[in-house]
Amino acid sequence: MRLLSDTTFGRGDGVAGLVDQEVEHDVNGFPYLRGRTLKGLLSEECDNVISVLGESSSRWQVTAENLFGVSGSTLGTTSKMHVSDAYLPGKLREAVGLQLKQEEYRERNNSGYVKKLTEFDVLSSLTTIRRQTAIDTVSGVPVKTSLRTSRVIVRDLCFTAELFFEDKPTQDMLALLALGALALRRVGSGRNRGRGFVCCTLHNFQGVDVTQKHFRDFEQGV
Repeated sequence: MRLLSDTTFGRGDGVAGLVDQEVEHDVNGFPYLRGRTLKGLLSEECDNVISVLGESSSRWQVTAENLFGVSGSTLGTTSKMHVSDAYLPGKLREAVGLQLKQEEYRERNNSGYVKKLTEFDVLSSLTTIRRQTAIDTVSGVPVKTSLRTSRVIVRDLCFTAELFFEDKPTQDMLALLALGALALRRVGSGRNRGRGFVCCTLHNFQGVDVTQKHFRDFEQGV
């Protein structure tokens, strides 16, 4: 999932005196998108397309239920697919995490040593702050107490989530998953205000983009 615009993976709270809406991030300061949220977004996009398919909708509805599960699932109707959290490249996170541990060790064992790199530095390097306010349509001045600040993840970063299946996925499952990936264009908080524009692709274990390949299977099956 590549970010084509600044995006906020909101976590539902802020930081007093800094931002009203903070992004979800790990202990090392790397932003990420929860797998449950990503799965829900994919499911929503697939449902939107299936609802307008007509005669073939029943076939793809069954596929969607197998892939994403249904509300109030029992053991026989649970999702066949599990989605991990979407992270930045693992090698980058591993290298920075090692550096942070070294910095922490030096600070703990050397009185007077000051950290050169902190978790906040990592977060700040990948994000920025956006501010917005409401304007009174009559007076043309900002409305009191309407100023809000949000942290946003900067564009052009690429996040990856792993997909796990209980059994080998069927051709229809992969076709519907490719459809959901292509249809997903907005994520995160503020997606109706210009944020969170993304481009999603589906890759196999070798890292080859197979989105269009599986999407053609969907087109042929409609």
